[in-house]
Amino acid sequence: MRKPVIAGNWKLFKTISESVALVDALKPIVDKTRSVEIVVAPVFTALSRVSEAIAGSNINLSAQNCFWEEEGAFTGEVAPKLLKDVGCSYVIIGHSERRQYFGDTDLSVNKKVKAAVSADLTPIVCVGETLAERESGSTFTVIEAQVKNSLTGIPAEVVARLIIAYEPVWAIGTGKTASDEQAQEVHLFIRELVARLFSPGAADKVRILYGGSVKPDNVKGLMAQPDIDGALVGGASLKADSFASIVNYAAS
Repeated sequence: MRKPVIAGNWKLFKTISESVALVDALKPIVDKTRSVEIVVAPVFTALSRVSEAIAGSNINLSAQNCFWEEEGAFTGEVAPKLLKDVGCSYVIIGHSERRQYFGDTDLSVNKKVKAAVSADLTPIVCVGETLAERESGSTFTVIEAQVKNSLTGIPAEVVARLIIAYEPVWAIGTGKTASDEQAQEVHLFIRELVARLFSPGAADKVRILYGGSVKPDNVKGLMAQPDIDGALVGGASLKADSFASIVNYAAS
């Protein structure tokens, strides 16, 4: 059985004090949850304090990005080993906003994934098509290229431990959500692709999350799909009550 993961991507929101207040409010309303891995991804400046605030709880820490070198003359970048040092267990890699605004490509995502794995971080590798690509019927072509190129050279046993997040770009922050059936269709495609590119065993184990305007009122239908193993949550993760409702979807 694949343990579901509910991860909150806070993007460029929350000061240090606001970040700590958010996890302090979240802890008591998810503290009995054991059937789901809970992950929060604050901004870099808040990671250390949030790490301290969630110590001993069932909430795990993720960064929103990393660089592929351990150290060197790379002004403004953060190495995976530094994220590990501050208490991260996960790192989001290749989010569509990184691709759109900051030049991330499948090649750079691949290098970041390998570096994160070497630092004993679990990458949450993002893939997804734009509205134009979906409307032109290119969804599966785009997803196949992103998965194949982002994970090239990574052994099957490592792929099995990764997390892939399918985020249709047209559904991020728009209020639009892929239907349960649309999301399941792509998740199944990704799982079958992993089986073909790596191994059936890796495909059975790799967890595939859905992201794109996930909210308390749509998470249950998404999570009922056989190949959806969790959610990468944006705006709804910025408030403790709404994020907790998503985390505790099975109890609602």
